[in-house]
Amino acid sequence: MRPNSNIMIELPASPEAFRDAAWDDILPYYEQLATIHVDATTPVVESWLSTWSRLDTLVGEAGTLAMIAYTGNTADTAAETAYLRFSMEIFPKLEEQGVRLAKRLLDLGWSRDDLATTIRRFRTDIEIFREANVARFSQIEELSAGYQKITGGLSVDWDGTPKTIPQLQPFLKSADREERERAFRLGAEAYMVKRDEFADLFDNMYVLRDAVAKEAGFADYQRYCFAAKHRFDYTPEDTARFHDAVKKTVTPAVARLMEHRRASLGVDVLRPWDVTVDLNADEPLKPFGDVETFIDRAKTIFHRVDPELGTQFRIMADEQLLDLESRPGKAPGGYCTDLSFRGRPFIFMNAVGVPDDVQTLVHEAGHCFHDFATHSLPFTWQRRTGHEAAELASMSMELLAMPYFVAPDGYYTPDQARVAWLEHLEDVLGSLVHIASVDAFQAWIYTDPAGADRDARDAKWLEIRKEFESGVEWSGLERERVGRWYRQLHIFELPFYYIEYGLAQLGALQVFRNAVADAGDAVAAYKRFLKLGGTRPLPELYAAAGVKLVFDAETMAELVAFAEERIAALRAGADAPFRGVVPV
Repeated sequence: MRPNSNIMIELPASPEAFRDAAWDDILPYYEQLATIHVDATTPVVESWLSTWSRLDTLVGEAGTLAMIAYTGNTADTAAETAYLRFSMEIFPKLEEQGVRLAKRLLDLGWSRDDLATTIRRFRTDIEIFREANVARFSQIEELSAGYQKITGGLSVDWDGTPKTIPQLQPFLKSADREERERAFRLGAEAYMVKRDEFADLFDNMYVLRDAVAKEAGFADYQRYCFAAKHRFDYTPEDTARFHDAVKKTVTPAVARLMEHRRASLGVDVLRPWDVTVDLNADEPLKPFGDVETFIDRAKTIFHRVDPELGTQFRIMADEQLLDLESRPGKAPGGYCTDLSFRGRPFIFMNAVGVPDDVQTLVHEAGHCFHDFATHSLPFTWQRRTGHEAAELASMSMELLAMPYFVAPDGYYTPDQARVAWLEHLEDVLGSLVHIASVDAFQAWIYTDPAGADRDARDAKWLEIRKEFESGVEWSGLERERVGRWYRQLHIFELPFYYIEYGLAQLGALQVFRNAVADAGDAVAAYKRFLKLGGTRPLPELYAAAGVKLVFDAETMAELVAFAEERIAALRAGADAPFRGVVPV
């Protein structure tokens, strides 16, 4: 049961009150929380925490709405101004106030079991906070907005028609190899034309992040990020083990997939524009023709996974919490964000009618179901999880929903569904290679002085990709291959937010393996995990879902073998991903 809120300080009724607020309009509320009398009795502390929590959600949702508006149209100068006010002025100072209030809580010496992980995070935030870094974070946010503005404005000419980069995706699936190559080169070149602008942004980000780490007493920015991201249960050394395990177990498996693809396509060598075309399909899969159909079929799919989850997605559709189509000026990529005051998630993506759109929507919906499940927890900090748990929710849903993609309720005929299932399972393995290489690249950037040099970064990216990738011929395409890291917004905007995808993907494979044995039990465990939010340590959250964290090659090899077994079963004609096991 939630504690009573707002009994100590009168707060606005909705985030609308903070829509146009400057920091000076918000600060007095935090000043009251910092100075009002609070004793260590449980009812008083819980009331104070509840008021703080409610205030954070009010301000947070106002800022989230500004971010949604800006990413929806990066050419809107008013939206940009509002977004920058929150990201540069308000949120860095909000973090400062959070540390201030966390100190007050710790000084009271009060705790309760379901806040143990929250208090541990608070303690770490206090230890690493430095006032001098507030301005640096503000500058980094301004640079991140600059990255979004550049990428949101990218377009290419396709036979006289301007296309956004996401709108090239259907051409990358064309049966016409020359058309695929043209789409690939145009998309890559759009980024490389802006290479110096991107490099300027990153040079400045690098200097600021290095200064943040040194100011906080860390040897390098990687160590700082592990603390700032509350990675209490694994270390940089563990991630290095993860990289090595991927090279030993996943890279060879992906090479086998690429050889199968090369043979199926009947080409002498596989080129990068050959890796996304659908095999065993007469024409590219087109799961939907319009966004309304896209949403309607998703409603049914989620209901078939679990009626409660289906109801939640229907609420989002009814309340217009989905911005799915690609359009000029819209920031690239996709995300789920939390409107924390009203307890509703929001999905943003760039759908163009390809199978990857289905996976993106299902992935982001997994985050949404996490948000719905945790909103009943008393305090906002309990509802927040590390990205390792958040991505377990999303990647597990990708696999749990997969069997229900067949028409008439889903997106595909049975034969088309088999093609889509195969594509996704192959992508699961391919993504582990990409994830490991991105994380290894970031580790090098922030622990080696050469990471400050733009040309050295490009050269190192090529070196790392060659270590991890196998089976695709990149000769003569070094420029295009370099361009891949400039497309990875996480490296610019969310440094070191990437290994979580790998840990979660391996967790999701375990959820999927459990579902093959008993889908009902797997979904029930998944929902139990969701409801815990961030109230337990990471290994316990994974255990609640029936899985464990994986860094070692032995366990990783077992999961790779399981994925390859599923792929072999589908190639042999299995009628669903959960059935028809065929020994490899």
